[in-house]
Amino acid sequence: MTLPLGDTSFERAVALARTSDVALLFVGLNGEWDSEGQDRPDLELPGRQNELIERVAAVNPRTVVVLQTGGPVTMPSSWLGCVAAVVQAWYPGQECGNAIADVLFGRADPGGRLPQSFPVRLEDDPAFGNYPGENGKVHYREGIFVGYRHYERQGFRPLFPFGHGLSYTRFAYAGLRLSTDTMTPGAEQALSLEVTNTGDRAGQEVVQVYLHGRTGSLPRPEKELKAFAKVALQPGETRTVALALGTRALACFDPVRAAWVAEPGTFELLVGRSSEDIRARASFRLAAAWSEPAGGGRTEKGAS
Repeated sequence: MTLPLGDTSFERAVALARTSDVALLFVGLNGEWDSEGQDRPDLELPGRQNELIERVAAVNPRTVVVLQTGGPVTMPSSWLGCVAAVVQAWYPGQECGNAIADVLFGRADPGGRLPQSFPVRLEDDPAFGNYPGENGKVHYREGIFVGYRHYERQGFRPLFPFGHGLSYTRFAYAGLRLSTDTMTPGAEQALSLEVTNTGDRAGQEVVQVYLHGRTGSLPRPEKELKAFAKVALQPGETRTVALALGTRALACFDPVRAAWVAEPGTFELLVGRSSEDIRARASFRLAAAWSEPAGGGRTEKGAS
């Protein structure tokens, strides 16, 4: 990857792709660009990798791009809409060849989900405008609005949202139930729903639970991930997924009071496959205010 590809190498790759059933392109970054000791100047694939993908995909629509990166990269529409698939492989270690081959050949279901949002462009990123800073200093101004929280606040649609991931099968959600429609401070809100593998092969689904607070005096994101569960299902199998949220899950940190605070009011639980693919919703009410000092201990206030 450190050596630039010349025109001869490009022509060989295009000629080979034109006569192949499937074209596999392994692209991405390495330690020269991804490191804890330095920041990336942009989100581009280095060198002529975008050009390579575009030219190969132009002659072979069954092109699969395997990305090995430590974080998001931009994917131009000039090739993203022309390839058959994109596999985000990260940096999986010494068994990466076997693991990627198992996914590509269908021996393993790609059950991972994105832990980051992939933006359409650098300008949509939460840190844009704050980095690289001024006079050698970078100020953290995003606050709590990072990742998918930022995209939803600004109305930016990401290229691939937080929690996104595909499978070789399909899943259906049904029967979302809450343990109570009025939650008291210190109690738990239990939820359950049925997830069914509606496809013809085994697969893994990640059920994600987000919380939307409708009221409150503190700034809150549109929604926040509060729980998740991974379930493996055979074709046609249905399983009940059960999760629980404590009162702390409803709280925001109040820097003035130096405490976690949950204010009474209506909350909504959103259950889905990603931060954007929501399949079920249910609302409940917190009956009274709750707080917990940052140093420990707990205080509760009267009903509201």
